[in-house]
Amino acid sequence: MAGGRSQRAAAATTTTMCGGCGAYLTVPPGARSVRCALCRAVTRVERRPHGLHHAAVGFVKGLISSIVSPQPTPSPSASLRLGGAAGRLPASYPRVLGRKKRALLVGISYAGTKYELRGAVNDVNCMGYLLRERFGFPADCILVLTQDEKDPDRLPTKDNLRLAMRWLVEGTVAGDSLVFHFSGHGVQKLDKNGDEVDGYDEALCPMDFEDRGVILDDEINATVVRPLGPGVKLHAIIDTCHSGTILDLPYLCRISRTGYWQWENHSRGEPKCTSGGLAISISGCGDSQTSQDTTALSGSTSTGAMTYSFIKAVESEPGTTYGRLLTAMRATIRDSGGEFGIPGPIGTFFRRVITFSCAQEPQLCASEPFDIYRKPFLL
Repeated sequence: MAGGRSQRAAAATTTTMCGGCGAYLTVPPGARSVRCALCRAVTRVERRPHGLHHAAVGFVKGLISSIVSPQPTPSPSASLRLGGAAGRLPASYPRVLGRKKRALLVGISYAGTKYELRGAVNDVNCMGYLLRERFGFPADCILVLTQDEKDPDRLPTKDNLRLAMRWLVEGTVAGDSLVFHFSGHGVQKLDKNGDEVDGYDEALCPMDFEDRGVILDDEINATVVRPLGPGVKLHAIIDTCHSGTILDLPYLCRISRTGYWQWENHSRGEPKCTSGGLAISISGCGDSQTSQDTTALSGSTSTGAMTYSFIKAVESEPGTTYGRLLTAMRATIRDSGGEFGIPGPIGTFFRRVITFSCAQEPQLCASEPFDIYRKPFLL
């Protein structure tokens, strides 16, 4: 969507309907055309003296229209409040209203394709066990999407993943703790609306991405970050390639091998913030890097290197801080030989001289800066 991911001043914007999918689009002042972030169609703008000044509402209407129908639909918030059919969450999804902890775990193997991964479902199983046993997440508050599921609403298709992300944040209140774990493929796409520092959007690949397309970070931010109200906390643990800023959070933490750290503000144009809550992402690598599906870390069992290193760091030091967690994850991946997997003295040499820009390096992003060596890691 042209214009980005938060409300503009009412007097400065109008909306128009996408000629391709029917979504409502925010039109920047003076624009003669606008590109839809959902279907990529370009719609010519008919200039009017008075527009409808509701950019945020238009955006969420666009999300729902792409999920359920190519025709214009009511906003998802209205549908959920009034029980409308548009974008209704599947009845088989866990009922979590009033529960303080919930999690969405997605593992995609892409079975039968040239993109097949062997460790993604293992990652989800391990993460589910960790959340239940270490952090007290009730089993009936965890929604799992994998290609092993028998329920068609729990297959990790593009439509189901969109609905599941909405399920994760629907009806949250102060004190709620949310976890979004994704293990699969990630890609970069050319940024169309000028809100990326490096010129590329990051995206998640559903199981049907070859037919239906990917889910851009713009949409992920709008769906699971911006709705977070005061006192609500989200942790996203993303084990994919090109995942450094996959939630489009405004702050990226740079950490050197010597422990020096600082937050970088990656906001460009409009802010990408919550509605008063806290969002933190721990991702498998930088935006320009790739993540590994490997047996090198856990023996004969295939896992994502990032997921394995995350679980190992949490289990090795209960009550750790975010800084120590990230440092331990990076050390696990680096000491295993990284993506080279070279044993012995030669492997040691490579690990010493290789730059972080070449190796897989887990990243930390947040909706607000904090002291990473003082703030305890809690889910």
